[in-house]
Amino acid sequence: MRNSFLLFSLFTFLPFQAFGQEEQKGVTLSGSVQSDMLIPQSDKDIGATKTDDFVTNTYVDLLLQSKHVDAGARLEYLEHPLPGFENDFKGWGVPHFWVKGKLGCAELTAGTFYEQFGSGFVLRTYEERSLGIDNSLLGGRLVLKPMKGMTLKVLSGKQRRYWSWNGGLVSGADAEVSLDEWIPSMQQHDTRLSLGASWVNKYEKDEDIFADPTHRYNLPRYVNVWDVRANLNKGPVSVLAEYAQKTQDPSFDNGFSYANGHVAMLSTSYSDRGLSVLLQAKRSENMSFRSQRNIHGTSAFINHLPAFTLDHTYALAALYPYATQLASGEWAYQAEVGYNFKRRSAVGGKYGMNVKLNYSYVRAIQDAWFKWGSDTYYQDLNIQLSRKFTKVFKLNLMYMNQRYNKGVVEGEGGMIHSNIFVADGMFQLASKSRLRCELQYLQTKQDQGDWVYGLLELSLAPHWMFTLSDMWNCGDSDAEYYAENTHYHYYQGLVTFNYGSHRVQAGYGRTRAGYNCAGGVCRYVPATKGFTISYNYNF
Repeated sequence: MRNSFLLFSLFTFLPFQAFGQEEQKGVTLSGSVQSDMLIPQSDKDIGATKTDDFVTNTYVDLLLQSKHVDAGARLEYLEHPLPGFENDFKGWGVPHFWVKGKLGCAELTAGTFYEQFGSGFVLRTYEERSLGIDNSLLGGRLVLKPMKGMTLKVLSGKQRRYWSWNGGLVSGADAEVSLDEWIPSMQQHDTRLSLGASWVNKYEKDEDIFADPTHRYNLPRYVNVWDVRANLNKGPVSVLAEYAQKTQDPSFDNGFSYANGHVAMLSTSYSDRGLSVLLQAKRSENMSFRSQRNIHGTSAFINHLPAFTLDHTYALAALYPYATQLASGEWAYQAEVGYNFKRRSAVGGKYGMNVKLNYSYVRAIQDAWFKWGSDTYYQDLNIQLSRKFTKVFKLNLMYMNQRYNKGVVEGEGGMIHSNIFVADGMFQLASKSRLRCELQYLQTKQDQGDWVYGLLELSLAPHWMFTLSDMWNCGDSDAEYYAENTHYHYYQGLVTFNYGSHRVQAGYGRTRAGYNCAGGVCRYVPATKGFTISYNYNF
């Protein structure tokens, strides 16, 4: 992959030459730089280790755009990577490079690219640097819009896995039609209806994998997945229904089972006059779909199943995040109701108030479609209130009751029952300065026991921000080891400076070992201690 820059140069040089001087005048260059750095220190108490004097994850993105041709590339430098990336991304090179031609209703991409069909049940390639995910495809993609309201996609390529591309081939097609673009009466009645269908095929060579010393698995070279969906919007109401099915795909994830995979989802929402309602249900079974059958972890996923749980931003509310159980399957439900009480009303007061109630529940499945399994995987009931009391003071409050099956999500442990309380106050000190204060408390008798978290954040717009925080494991636990060995402070001090398109953040402190999650995908991050520097630039 270190030589891929030569391939990128070939891709970009030839198309631009073909369009001559007139097109060259319309070329624009943009890009970004992101560099996260750590000067690590050892800390036996929290399990932090020092392997290098200086480690960094650095990315440089470049984008060239013109009327008919776009091209881009990304340089990644992780020769001395941040903790948690050592065994996967260590190295450097140009793993992302592409050129796109645009003419009329057609768009052709050659090189690496990201794509999603529907909700991602059959295909979602994307990048999430904090999770160490980059499952782009290297190949070609053709997008056609032959008529108003219709989009067709065809693609094929090999999938990135860290610093190589898997030997298998991923191919697929997608069609989406917006019927309201063809039927004027639907537009007149504020109605939009889109229908979509997708197909994805994975080709992977057979290999010698044995069920026991004398019996070898007969592995399919081709695995097919298809998806159908409908999305209806009528005024304040939206309904999305989607179903996907996968053929036999024995793999490490499902214990080399030859059962088919299924996922069905129904999502409805309503939003009008200050009231919002969300109702979602999903049943999935054996839907782990990778470009390489004999690996595990977060790499080589072709598809993505979103978790029907709230992505919490508060530190203690996110301490036990849920990860979608792709292989074993799950029933997942989410319901949310929010309401904005008007200003100068009896409940809303002078400035109004927002209340939001959210409930998530995930449970095991049975062979019978509509029956639950015996195990609860996750449950989260939380209520949030946001109210501005004066011109200079706003308060957010949250209470959360959570059940987290650590044995299912992390592979070991039992059910953790917790109650979490959050108070978040914002003080407007002056026209360009404000102070935010957080106080959080997590109560549980399981795992590591109770936690307390506090934060002070002073913002001096437009340039400066100062942050102090501490997370302390303060309570007793039913587990004897945790009760005696985990009462540590995880303190952080940060200074952030913004100037134009530049952002620099410097800090010092400890980071707790745990799981970092987004959208139902989780990655384990080890404990760290030391000086941190982060630099971001967009141009």
